[in-house]
Amino acid sequence: MSRFDRISTLVMGVLAPALWIAGILVGDRADDLPNKATDAQVLAWLGANKNLTIVAGWLFMTGCLAFIWFAGLLRSRLAEAEGGTHTLSTIGFAGAVAAAVFGIGTQAELASAINASDVSAATAGMFHHLGDLFFVGAELALIVLFASVAVLAFRVAAVPRWWGVVSALMAIILWIGPIGWAALIFGTPIWTVGMAILIVRAPRPRRAGVLSGAAA
Repeated sequence: MSRFDRISTLVMGVLAPALWIAGILVGDRADDLPNKATDAQVLAWLGANKNLTIVAGWLFMTGCLAFIWFAGLLRSRLAEAEGGTHTLSTIGFAGAVAAAVFGIGTQAELASAINASDVSAATAGMFHHLGDLFFVGAELALIVLFASVAVLAFRVAAVPRWWGVVSALMAIILWIGPIGWAALIFGTPIWTVGMAILIVRAPRPRRAGVLSGAAA
């Protein structure tokens, strides 16, 4: 990896989780809405907290964009180790992009906040609950990323095998509905930072062709 790629990997790998956390913290400052709020309550809440909602959503979505950049750099690193047609590297990248897009969708409430004085209570309620659907989508899409990293860890040593085990466990937990949210909210930011550090500090991986030749 070039110096620029190494720096970009570390910066984006840290920046994405930092922006996610910042967005959540800003949003929590206004999170006084009841769990089973009516549409009218949601609309009133948005009217009183629209600025915080917009800032929180903007920070979180920017973090998702940083994650896409990070995923692109990660794909290059994994593809170098995988060799061939880079099938698993590409699949993992697709999962990361899908998760980022779903992550942006979790901020659907931003649309209501921007137009808080014009939307109806029903519309505000719809966007408020629509974020839950995108949350589940992000949770499932990340399984593809973590699973591909786990396989590449054992097939071509793209990352240390212990990290492959961690990635495999993340994928399994994400698939288990009742606890998958924990892997998304807490595990993914930690994994992203850890992956960035591993990429920057690890030696250049041997290509799959070299590994095959050595085995022969």
